[in-house]
Amino acid sequence: MSNLSYRLDRSVVIQAPRENVFRFLTDTPHWATWWGAGSTIDPRRGGALLIRYPDGTEVAGEVLELKAPERMVFSYGFVKGHPIPSGSSRVTIRLEPHRLGTHLHLTHEFAEQAVRDEHVQGWRYQLALFSNVVADELHADAASVIDTWFDAWAEPDERTREAALRRVAESELRFQDRFGNTDGLDDLLPHIAAAQLHMPGLRMKRAGSVRHCQGTALVDWVASSSDGQERARGTNVFVLGSTGRIRSVTGFWTAPR
Repeated sequence: MSNLSYRLDRSVVIQAPRENVFRFLTDTPHWATWWGAGSTIDPRRGGALLIRYPDGTEVAGEVLELKAPERMVFSYGFVKGHPIPSGSSRVTIRLEPHRLGTHLHLTHEFAEQAVRDEHVQGWRYQLALFSNVVADELHADAASVIDTWFDAWAEPDERTREAALRRVAESELRFQDRFGNTDGLDDLLPHIAAAQLHMPGLRMKRAGSVRHCQGTALVDWVASSSDGQERARGTNVFVLGSTGRIRSVTGFWTAPR
């Protein structure tokens, strides 16, 4: 490769540790989740890679540099030779620590401006897909985490309640709804105790599946009294951190049906 005068740059933040993100660049099953079934990679310098898009289009290249979990460089081009032949452009991916997880920087260098321009939107789409598959793996047990959150609100034993919340929520957790505005678990715990005092026997349960996208989960819930009567419904927005635990919760209440 020479005279790669045209480049595109793309930068995204992924709410996952670098080690998790890097695995999707170097492990064939993970590589295929964001490119397409049949895509493969040999994760070593000089190793071959194949990208097989869902429509059957194939891209081939080789690994030029690899430094876990910081950097990967590979050549890129189309097996059919159009618009550029196999291995005729260069992709560099850098992963840097970020307060939310990982800052991914991508540079793709080309010999022709027109080909560069053709790939701008493609990389916007591909890195969005990448961010989602990384987050989906990290938060594969999001339903269990969220169910533990709801159960803790009805747990009468203070120590058991605190232990459960510390397992599934970050200590700096921010919580807001119609009746609460707390900052940190140490502030939330007495709020929950007060809620039990003023609304004895009330229990919230998840209603339906967790809708998750890149670390944000939308969850419907139903609150019932001890006699099983529905008292309220609502929706919570959970923000899940790079640790897999809950970073913030915003609750919206609606009238019961």
